[in-house]
Parts: sequence; C-alpha cells; structure tokens
Amino acid sequence: MAERTEKLGESVIVYDDSLVDQISEELFDPLSWNSAVPVPGVAGGRGTTLFVQHDEQEWVLRHYHRGGRVMKMLRDRFLWTGWESSRPFREWSLLRNLQKLELPAPVPVAARSVKHGNFYSADLITQRLPGVVPFSSRLQQDGIDDELWHAVGSCIGRFHAARVFHADLSAHNIQVDAADGVYILDFDRGRIMRSAGRWRDSNLVRLQRSLRKIRDSSEIIFGPGQWQSLLAGYRQNSATVPQSE
Repeated sequence: MAERTEKLGESVIVYDDSLVDQISEELFDPLSWNSAVPVPGVAGGRGTTLFVQHDEQEWVLRHYHRGGRVMKMLRDRFLWTGWESSRPFREWSLLRNLQKLELPAPVPVAARSVKHGNFYSADLITQRLPGVVPFSSRLQQDGIDDELWHAVGSCIGRFHAARVFHADLSAHNIQVDAADGVYILDFDRGRIMRSAGRWRDSNLVRLQRSLRKIRDSSEIIFGPGQWQSLLAGYRQNSATVPQSE
C-alpha cells in the first residue's frame, strides 16, 4: 500500500496509489457514479453510503454525517482542527493499521476532508467486502448455529487482542460471508488503545444490547446459550498477542 496525500482546492485527499491511478474530486461525488447503488439498511453506518464500480474494483463510498443532538443543526459539518485530526484521516489510518495486523476489515482506498471555514465535510472510500451481509440480517434467517456465534466471538477477540477499540460494535457492523467468514466494518471514531481495559467489556455490552434490541423487534433466537457460544469464541482469541504494532 503506497500512501499519497494531495491538496485540491479546499480538499485534502489521502489515497492508496496502487488502487487509484489518478485522484480527483469526482471520485467522492455520488452524482459522478451512474451505477451507484445505495447500501441497504443500516449496514453502512451513519451517513450516505453507496456501492460503486471503479474499473474492476468494487468500492464503498461513505459521506460522514453528524449524530446525536447536533445532527439537525450541523448535519455533515465537523469542527476543523487540522487534516490529520479529521475523522476520515483517523479512520483511514486505523484501517491501514488493521491491514498490517491482518485483521478482517475493509481495505482503505481514499479519504477526503473539505474545509468550509471553521468546519469540514468528509468522505471515505473503501474496498467492498465480497459477498457479505450484516450479522443482523443473518440472524433473521434459519440455520444460525453455535459455530457461527463462536466465529463472531473469535473475530471480536482478534481485534481486542490487537487492542482495537470499535466505537459502535453492533450486529449491523459485523459482516458474514457465504462461508461464515466474519468481518467488522465502520471504524469511525475507532482507535488502537494503549492497553487492555474496561473498554473491551463496554464493546461487548454494546453488542449484547444491539442483539437484544434486534431480538425484541424481530423475534430472532438470542439468549444465554448463544451469548455463551460467542464468549467462548471471544476468549479463544482475546488473549492472543498481536504480531505487529
């Protein structure tokens, strides 16, 4: 992965030049993608998310939006404190590190911050994970066995062993492919922690709350047995020492 940074007008863009021959503002403009497909449901996290085709590559284009109480007022604007502290740059950098650690997460393609006075707007492009669906969708199908619950826990354990904190670990951000391979996406506001700590428990509590919410609204099968299978997989990998920093 060869990282390059370019300033185009009020935009600063970081990208992988092995995946993008020539960077441009148009890559981040939904209107420039005639075949763009909106990401269904909530699988893409908060914001506007599209599947786009670039040459032989399939990408996910996400425009960042605010959440919480300020969402209606600021919508997609964030306080400018410098390019390196902007949300797309931080997520880009984290995803690069996750690739070095060989963790199952999206490959970063390009990230952009556009300055608007004291604020900025932001976009991120990643490679599309092949053939995945949200774990929340798989739960609503028949045939979810203990092995898949174990695999989900094992995947989370690998990230925690590498001290990776996910700010919104939910059943929507966990992805499963046709062979029951498990991935995690949407690392906005995520980071690599200095040490193990209570943040790991808070991640698991957030996930459990997400699963209970889906169970209550969709009548999926989720109880102590499924959660214990997930924790068994988690414990199998959570003590693993990462091979690189």
